[in-house]
Amino acid sequence: MNTLFKLFALILLLLTTLTGYAQNNTKENIAKVENGLFAPIQIEGEKNWNILDRMAFYKTPGLSIAVIQNYRLVWAKGYGFANDSSKTPVTTQTLFQAGSISKSLNSVGVLKLAEEKKIDLYADINIYLKSWKFPYDSLSKGKKITMANLLSHTGGINLQGFGGYLPGKPLPTIVQVLNGEKPANSPRIRSAFEPGLRPEYSGGGIIISQQIVMDITGQDYAGYMQQAVLKPLGMNNSTFSQPPAAVYEGKLATGYNIVGNPIPGRYRIFPEQAAAGLWTNPTDLAKFVIGMQLAYEGKSVKVLTQQSARLMFTPYQNKIGIALGAFINVLDSTKYFTHPGSTVGFQSIYYGSLRGGNGVVVMLNSGSQQLATEVVNSVAKVYDFKDLYHPNIKKRISTPAADVLQTYTGQFQLAPNRVLTILFEEGHFYVRMQGEMKRELLAEAPNKFFLRDLPYELEFAKDTDGSVNLVLYADGQKVQTERVK
Repeated sequence: MNTLFKLFALILLLLTTLTGYAQNNTKENIAKVENGLFAPIQIEGEKNWNILDRMAFYKTPGLSIAVIQNYRLVWAKGYGFANDSSKTPVTTQTLFQAGSISKSLNSVGVLKLAEEKKIDLYADINIYLKSWKFPYDSLSKGKKITMANLLSHTGGINLQGFGGYLPGKPLPTIVQVLNGEKPANSPRIRSAFEPGLRPEYSGGGIIISQQIVMDITGQDYAGYMQQAVLKPLGMNNSTFSQPPAAVYEGKLATGYNIVGNPIPGRYRIFPEQAAAGLWTNPTDLAKFVIGMQLAYEGKSVKVLTQQSARLMFTPYQNKIGIALGAFINVLDSTKYFTHPGSTVGFQSIYYGSLRGGNGVVVMLNSGSQQLATEVVNSVAKVYDFKDLYHPNIKKRISTPAADVLQTYTGQFQLAPNRVLTILFEEGHFYVRMQGEMKRELLAEAPNKFFLRDLPYELEFAKDTDGSVNLVLYADGQKVQTERVK
């Protein structure tokens, strides 16, 4: 008995030690993430930034993170305020608008219907539409649109996204949205080109899938998604209800614009639920990511079978990167499924590796997608998420003399409706892309410059006649411009 007691005590001590180590290690990693933010383009020797400082820089009141490792949520944390005026703090329960991330969950709901043999993903959508029929015309060239086309944005359908509605204003039915009838604030859904020709992002196509789900199930969309997707995944704090039910109101973050002002009405209402209607938080979205990773590996069938999960994350018709409800990023040897989300006042993004069970979710209540990118990079670096962390470090040199920079100034034609203006003002060198703010150019060579927030490089070269030409490098692609002024 004494020997058994000693053995039990030893095991208990070991477990306590390991638990304490894991907790301390997690705390250390959280601190590293919080103090490890950096711009997409780093300058050699530059120190990393603190998350609260970057939130202040981007005028972002609140932010929430969830980190996934080895198929489990290792930590989640909120920062700042869900409502800056009332100083309501962001917690792990605070709900944000997920925007287009809704499309990923919508695809799970549709694939569930396909598993149940209630829909053929490759049949004409008009077979399943009862309340409305797609108005095929000459633009579709006799080809039929399928549900797989809708989910992969290959249906040739118009309308990229939706603007939402102020709380308290009249809301259209989905049929009114599809027909472009008041009070809908978007044009009618129709063909823009023949289906299957090429991928082109279409929220309009996703709304058709929403109507099909309702017509097939006979349920309201939010109710179906709650029962078929959110509840099985354990996403108990999430909802597709529009507007959110009263039970959620106290958890909702207020949206803010890029200068830090609250948007009118706090948030927008989206009857276009499948495209942009999800309210959730990183903790719940982590459950979705993990659930899909386990399904993909054949380790869980909470919502989808392995066959369906693999179909969802296989690029459609060999269209690189575009699958059914998610984008597939092939980063060196590692594949991630991902989707960003953006509505007025909110930004979000998730990543989940298709192997190994790693991932990250970031949501914030401001218009700055760049901050979310910085957080993802910091998490990927701290946790050594293979290939998700890709540093781009530049060695900056002193700015060339003013008389040299003056020869580079002018306007350059980048595309038929795209002009770059190069400026030298008050000792600083700038580029302004048509319709956008000016951005400072930093020198890495006397004739070569880069931006801090975009992966663009600009190189100036003199012709034999002394005139200066400009070449733009965007994501490694060389784009020749023509001086117009």
